[in-house]
Amino acid sequence: MHDMLIKGGRIVDGSGQKAFVGDLAIRSGRVAAVGRELPVAAAKVVDASGCLVTPGFVDVHTHYDGQATWDPLLSPSCWHGVTTVVMGNCGVGFAPVAPGRQRWLIELMEGVEDIPGSALSEGMSWEWESFPEYLDALERRHFSMDLGTQVPHGAVRAYVMGDAGAQNHPADQRAIRQMADLVRESIEAGALGFSTSRTLAHRAMDGEPVPGTFAAEDELFGIGQVLAELDCGLFELAPAGVVGEDLAAPEKEVDWMRRLSARIRRPLTFALVQYDSDPDHWKRILELTSRAAEENAQLRPQVACRPSTVLMGHQTFHPFLHRPGYQELAHLPLEERVSLLAQPQWKKRILSEQSVDEPPMMFLVNTGLHKLFPMGEEPDYEPRPGASVQAIAERERRDPYEVAYDLMLRQQGRELLMLTLFNYSEGNLDAVREMLQHPQSVFGLGDGGAHCGAICDASMTTYMLSHWVRDRRGRKLPLEFAVRKLSREPAMLFGLTDRGLLAPGYKADLNLIDLDGLSLQLPHAVHDLPTGAMRLMQKARGYRGTMVSGVFTMRDGQATGALPGRLLRGPQTAVSATA
Repeated sequence: MHDMLIKGGRIVDGSGQKAFVGDLAIRSGRVAAVGRELPVAAAKVVDASGCLVTPGFVDVHTHYDGQATWDPLLSPSCWHGVTTVVMGNCGVGFAPVAPGRQRWLIELMEGVEDIPGSALSEGMSWEWESFPEYLDALERRHFSMDLGTQVPHGAVRAYVMGDAGAQNHPADQRAIRQMADLVRESIEAGALGFSTSRTLAHRAMDGEPVPGTFAAEDELFGIGQVLAELDCGLFELAPAGVVGEDLAAPEKEVDWMRRLSARIRRPLTFALVQYDSDPDHWKRILELTSRAAEENAQLRPQVACRPSTVLMGHQTFHPFLHRPGYQELAHLPLEERVSLLAQPQWKKRILSEQSVDEPPMMFLVNTGLHKLFPMGEEPDYEPRPGASVQAIAERERRDPYEVAYDLMLRQQGRELLMLTLFNYSEGNLDAVREMLQHPQSVFGLGDGGAHCGAICDASMTTYMLSHWVRDRRGRKLPLEFAVRKLSREPAMLFGLTDRGLLAPGYKADLNLIDLDGLSLQLPHAVHDLPTGAMRLMQKARGYRGTMVSGVFTMRDGQATGALPGRLLRGPQTAVSATA
């Protein structure tokens, strides 16, 4: 007798092999059998007719490091078919932490990942000092999905070197040995890898780049050698060469990454996006990545499946927020505020004013009106160029800010404008498609839990299926390829070889998906963080169920209350089918 039999679904097993209609049996949290019309008995039978049955999705680029201590759902990832997340990315995290430096780590995370510091201060209980103690604290909690983490360079460097480490002073050999010892202790305790940041775009609240941004090769290689000695874990980084930086930097980064990976015989994974300033730069990086593979280097670019965007509107920040007239109304509830903003006298006044003390981010908006698009009731992440604020203004012979003002009043003031920062240089996602199809790329960059007031990209797993498999106007991606990209490939990269595949002995982490009904909802502001801090939330329709270890955690978009997810300590392996 099996625990459950899922009958009649279209099984996409994560291997990349052709989908088929069949059954899947579950016993003791594992897949027991998969096939056509299985002749087995089960305590519970689930009719999956008309649904895809896929492995649970594995999101390897999240920032739930603080949220995991108070939110067992790990939202918004839980709404998007994700059954395993990896955090501790980009060199930021909360362990190890020296006594008295908790506030500094919070401000580092707040500056780099736009997570409200007030929420982190209120929500976290700080039951640890060392990284193993942090893992112990996570292990005492249960979640809606499994969770693994990497040990962050920023925290390690500050713990060893104090203010000198936090301020990016060079590390001497003694400090490098101490950092390596801490990383060793962390990997042995269950960290999935080591992460660092090299981009000047990542800064703490005081403006200081993340500790490790300028680390010399002896520091990076000294820490990386630990992975070689343990033959375990990977090296993750946000590379140099983002906006405003030396565009030759990524090639330089690939050079040292290639040499390090070949030396330690472990994978290195790094973010890769398309920049407007050099739209073909990603092609050169992928070519260098392929060459590195010939030298036994394992370089795995992390790529997204849609543009990297910033969202703005009346629920968050926008181009009029710092104009005096708008400031007079900013304290009002949204409905009342929008009602006044729609009146001609308020519109005329606000459009005639100049912003006061405008933040630097608005420079990107003011110079990027040709890349600013209304999202619409059903979010469109691949809009036609003619739909931009600038294009509408030129077509209608109006001021572009007036166009933006009117657009933001749509949907009772809940309309969002989307600024496409990366991955949309040619007005389409063909570059993204090629990046996704590269044999060494891995799906990532969703940033679940981060950039609370401006981004909501943890929904990219849903977008991969709804857009790339079903809706795209141009060249699409095969269903089987997309599912493998969301499940098996990221799991394998992080040594989680017990999941991402629907086969006997593998974890029964899976999704039941109504592909025809799958859709993204418009992001909206919620105030559910500790202290009532705001974040953007985006849910989806079409997930009939999400299961972790054979237990439904989500049914038809609602949490079941079950929390079978656990902390992952180190690599995970499948149980043999005969065991």
